[in-house]
Amino acid sequence: MAEALLATESLVKQFGGLCATDRVSLEVARGEVHALIGPNGAGKTTLVGQVTGAIRPDSGRMFFQGRDITALPAHRRAHLGLARSFQISSIFLDMTALDNVALAVQIHQGHSFRLWRNARADQSLRAPARATLDQVGLAARADVMAAELSHGEQRQLEIAMALASAPKLLLLDEPMAGMGPNESQRMIELLRSLKGKVTILLVEHDMDAVFALADRITVMVQGRIVASGQPSEIRANEEVRRAYLGDAGSPR
Repeated sequence: MAEALLATESLVKQFGGLCATDRVSLEVARGEVHALIGPNGAGKTTLVGQVTGAIRPDSGRMFFQGRDITALPAHRRAHLGLARSFQISSIFLDMTALDNVALAVQIHQGHSFRLWRNARADQSLRAPARATLDQVGLAARADVMAAELSHGEQRQLEIAMALASAPKLLLLDEPMAGMGPNESQRMIELLRSLKGKVTILLVEHDMDAVFALADRITVMVQGRIVASGQPSEIRANEEVRRAYLGDAGSPR
């Protein structure tokens, strides 16, 4: 396997009597799309929250580019190159698509929010923002208010905002959530276009998307990893088929 960009060692997180992550050890190789799947309540979002620093583990360690990041706060991890999109869109609806991405560029460059009014004319922010919108297929929608974008376009915009920070690892939490077939296909094509350019940890329930995109798949059930391997190995794994994919072993 290629060099691990991200590694977790025996992460444990309990919420009362619920063990959301139960000694979870995971490796994400540099340059791969690594899908994290499992039924609702499996602990996937909790694991991503621990990786980003939003949730503090009870025990275990995390490494990014070989550096122990277990004690680092979320903003320090972001500066190292971890970027996350959420199940629920976190864009600014009263701003244009271009303004949203330019703001993300501004934050990445370490500028103050108080300068934002003047930054709307700053080409050092807007030029890379336009390039990022083009990368995600939203160049023609740059001057449209985010509230007027379709649900799928808003998710594309959120990914553009994450890409604006030039991340080394992009963590995507159900980017296909709430999408129809056409929007889902556009998102799959977008994520496929990013393969090899940025390492992606993808949490997703859409199995068609997972098997279309993933280089490796890790399966969580009740807080534990029950399998990890190439898509063909996951399809053939009897425990996974019983727990998640169904007896037929086909994506659903």
